Amino acid sequence: MIPLCIPQIEGNEWKYIKECLDTNWVSSVGAYVDKFEKDFADYVGAKEAVVTMNGTAALELGLRTLGIGEGDEVIVPSLTFISPVNAIKYVGAEPVFIDVCRNSYVLDTNKIEELITPKTKAILPVHLYGNSVEMDKVMEIANKYNLYVIEDATENLGGLYKGKHAGTIGHIGCYSFNGNKIITTGSGGMLVTNNDSVAKRAKHLSTQTKTVLDNGGFYHDEIGYNFRMPNILAAMGCAQLEKLDEYVSIKRKNANIYNAELKDIKGVTIHKEKECEKGSYWLYSVLIEEEYGLSRDELILRLMENKIQSRPFFMPIHEMPMYKKCRHGNMDNTIELCSKGINLPSSVSLEKDDIIKIVDIIKRYR
Repeated sequence: MIPLCIPQIEGNEWKYIKECLDTNWVSSVGAYVDKFEKDFADYVGAKEAVVTMNGTAALELGLRTLGIGEGDEVIVPSLTFISPVNAIKYVGAEPVFIDVCRNSYVLDTNKIEELITPKTKAILPVHLYGNSVEMDKVMEIANKYNLYVIEDATENLGGLYKGKHAGTIGHIGCYSFNGNKIITTGSGGMLVTNNDSVAKRAKHLSTQTKTVLDNGGFYHDEIGYNFRMPNILAAMGCAQLEKLDEYVSIKRKNANIYNAELKDIKGVTIHKEKECEKGSYWLYSVLIEEEYGLSRDELILRLMENKIQSRPFFMPIHEMPMYKKCRHGNMDNTIELCSKGINLPSSVSLEKDDIIKIVDIIKRYR
């Protein structure tokens, strides 16, 4: 079986985790928690970073830190993993769904302003599958209407937009380190910001708003949340972060091989990277058009028959039962992409021969 995307564990993970075990520092306080936050902030070029137990917690923490809640609206794409949408509901706000661009799969900035109302408090762009949202335009609109911007950069860690790391352009950026992400801690997340007061508040909220008194007692000044990452997972994160540049380089190299092999297959539309971005290609993605001969779902079955795992694009969230009543604009691109998009194997361990085999199967059914 050629898997869709599995972790690569080949660096100092065993060494750093063993140190946690040998010293008994395995919980949410320890040197690796601080190190992971500092190293991660340094890597992406943010002033501050706050670790969390998962990426969804980072998104919820970001919203809560900025005071977004009951009665507020947040503009978010419908074509995304459901975490950012659920996080909006967790804080009591309402998602407003926006369409995406057909050629990049990410939020269409030309459709933002038509969705803004007096209730709009934030924009939550998602850098889907390793592709960058047009963040200059997002920030221009956000500044015009005095809105917050919380980037979900989970799927584009290591990716650049005009030389800046995804997740560092808005007021807050969020990441996940789930097992299938570019780097993993098994479970875990990170919030980054360039605002010291935002970082301080996020850290306070994420650690049960705990203040340690001189006598060792705990004082809490408001309702807090247990969003903390254990030291043992942070240790793994430090080791994985040391390999991130190498992993992104491999994914970009494999994407170039995919592009070269697929570009002449009728009915297969490949993603073309913009000059202003350097994507991470977390998952290599293409569209299966009507001209291909098989539907996207039929191709997925044929690939599975040949022991190749693939996955359809995320389903449109605005059509799911719990979100059907939410406000949205025209969603034509979202609906089309959700029916045609396919993610192909993208593990760091993927070899050129694996890609040739995958493409040969795609050619066979053309």
